This record gives sequence, C-alpha cells and structure tokens, in this order.
Amino acid sequence: MTQTSQIAASRQAPGLSLGVVMPWLLSAAALVLLPMVFTANSAITVMNQMAITIIFALAYNMLLGQGGMLSFGHAVYMGVGGFACMHIMNMSDFFAALPLPVLPIFGGLVGMGLAIVVGSFSTRSSGTVFAMISLGVGELIAACSIIIVVFFGGEEGISGDRTYGLPFFGIEFLRQIEVYYLTAFWLMLSALLMFLFSRTPIGRIANAVRDNPERAEFLGYSQRWVRFHSFVASGFFAGVAGALFAINYEILTEENLNLATSGEILLVTFLGGVGFFFGPIIGAIVFTLLRTVLGLETELWALYVGLLFLVTVMYFPGGLAGLLMMHAPAVKMKRLRSLAVPYAKVLVPGVFAIIGAACLIEMVFHLRHAPPGDHQMTLFWISFDSHTFLPWAVSTVLLIGGGWLAKRFAPDMANSYHAATSLDGGGA
Repeated sequence: MTQTSQIAASRQAPGLSLGVVMPWLLSAAALVLLPMVFTANSAITVMNQMAITIIFALAYNMLLGQGGMLSFGHAVYMGVGGFACMHIMNMSDFFAALPLPVLPIFGGLVGMGLAIVVGSFSTRSSGTVFAMISLGVGELIAACSIIIVVFFGGEEGISGDRTYGLPFFGIEFLRQIEVYYLTAFWLMLSALLMFLFSRTPIGRIANAVRDNPERAEFLGYSQRWVRFHSFVASGFFAGVAGALFAINYEILTEENLNLATSGEILLVTFLGGVGFFFGPIIGAIVFTLLRTVLGLETELWALYVGLLFLVTVMYFPGGLAGLLMMHAPAVKMKRLRSLAVPYAKVLVPGVFAIIGAACLIEMVFHLRHAPPGDHQMTLFWISFDSHTFLPWAVSTVLLIGGGWLAKRFAPDMANSYHAATSLDGGGA
C-alpha cells in the first residue's frame, strides 16, 4: 500500500528529473561556449540578435501557442519597453547609479504596464475580435511614434550609450562579448520563467481556454481573466526583449514597433511551431540565420523566407518543432535508422531541385536589375555569365530532374515513415 502511494505521488509531482534539467544545462553550456567557437564580432552580434528574437518569440507564443490569442501588434510592447530603457540611458544621474544588467527589468515593467492597459479591454474577446483590436492598437502606437516626438524621437528614433551605466563588478560593457553574456543570462532566465509559467495552474488553464473556453467557464474559470494574465505576462517578457535590443544596438526607431515587426514575430513563431515550447526557439534561430547569413548572399532572402513559411503552413502546420516531434515514436522504438535511406532518396534530389529553382530566380533577378553590360554574377561562390546558355540549362536540369526524383521516391519515404512510427511496424 505504501509503495502504491509513493508511485501515485511521483506521478502527480514528478519534480526535477534528469530529463527535465539536462536540456537547460546543455543550453546554458552552449551559450557559454558559443563565443569561444564563433569569435568574430559579427558572429557575436548575430547571436545577440538571435537571443533577443528567441525571448520575443517565446513571449509571443505565450499568447498564440498557450492562450490561443492571435496578435498582429505585439511588437509595440517590445518597442515601448525598449524606448523606455533608452530614456533611462539618457537620464545621466539615474543611469550612472544603475547597473546595466538590471535595465531589462524596467523594460519588462513598462511592457507589462502597457499590456495591463490594453489587455483590460482587448482580452474581453478572443479570435478575430482580439486580433483586430491588437492590429488597431499596434497601428495606433506606430502612428504615435511619429507624432509624439518627445518619447519616440520621431523618424530618427532615440539613441543612447550603455557604457554610461554603473559598472557591474568592473565590467563597463564596452565590448560586444560582454553584451553577449548579459543577453545570454537574460535569455536563460526569461526562458526558464516562461517555461515555469506554462506549468503553473494559470498556464494550464490558458491551454483549456484556448481549446474549449465554454468548458473552462463551466468549471468556474473566467476565460477573460485567464487571457488577461497571459497577456500581461507576455507583455513583460516582450519588454525585456525590447530592453535587450536597446542595450545591444543603442538605438530604437519606429521600425521596432510597427506592423512589419509584429508580422515578423508571427512568422517566426509559426515557422518554429506554436504547439511546442521550444518551437519559437527553433524558429528564431532559423529566421535570424536566414536574414543575416542568407541576406549577405542575396537581396531576395525575404522571398525564400516567405516560401519556407508558406510551405510550413501548408504541409507542416506544427512547424519545424512539430516536424521533429513526428519522429519521436521512431526514436522510442529505435527505428530511426530505417528512415535514413528513404529520406536520403527524397531529400538529396529535393535539395538539388531547390538549388536549381534558386539559381533560376537569381538569374532572372540579375537580368532584370543588373546595370547594362554587367553579365557576370556570383552564385553559391561560383562566378559565371548569366547571359550564356549553360547556367540556364544546368539550373533547369537540377530543378526538373531533382523534383522528379523526389516525387518518385516520396511514396516509399511515406511508407517507411509509417512503418517506423506504427506499433506493428507497418504490418496489416
């Protein structure tokens, strides 16, 4: 009887198991070691942007993934928090007595304060009504950023200097690596707090309100107040992301809170997967790499990101995280190796087809926009004449041949996946 009680208690309160703690320890170790591998200042800047985007995406996922609230104006909470921190940087007497690592708290509080005001009326409804209210508020504040010059600085924005703050144990945050570790600390802390929030009763009830608000009301929970608390918490962490943006770039403009930034974080969250806590993390990493690394190679990076987002929504609604979790049964049953060959038969020609399509798109763009007489272009580190027949022929063969082979082996891959993930091994 005692053993049975212990088992029941362990199921109700699992505590801190190795499987729960290990991902966090590995993530912390990775954040510490990454600057030792990628030592260039440009790489550290990209990692800072990646960390800020992760915090913002996780905050947005508290609304969309956890509470089912689709917002088209969530960038305003990040932007307003960042602008407030920029004003604190410019308050020389106060900022001189304030250690820089605590500045994100002020950004979070400002974002939370704005979320309390907006959430007091926007969370009364959900679905389309909430989305339209968020869009209206976002556009309103974005317009005010041009009009209210005292706070937002107009079109030029507001700049500051993070080095004027009180040194933190002798660190003045003059170097980018020092800013990186500050950002990494707040990334780990914010992610952990948001993860714990999702495990609280209010976080669990938010999932119930998302899935079936009427049943949650029957159980005695106010769906409006559940949405309100999630909205306020999300506003706080969005403000933290805005403060880190202000620390990292030392300037904020209207672009940090307009509709484009709100749509961007929606894309990031959907791309990673709204149904999983780590989904926005994957989406933020992929999007930042595409925008920075791919953006250095081509002006059409946004086109490729849009196509990736379209394919994800149409064929993988669970996002990249959902695509990974689809293979969890195969991992548990130790059948993942059986998918290597079928996947290779589809993915390898599929990659060649994508390369062929990208080459055709880039050559068309070069023909349309290159200066007269400029026939040379560089693609995938290869220079060639875009006005000759050979590049067009090779790209077309890659596209058609790779696409045909991928389509040819796709049914075999689907059958292999079914066999690897079904309990009976795909048998009748």
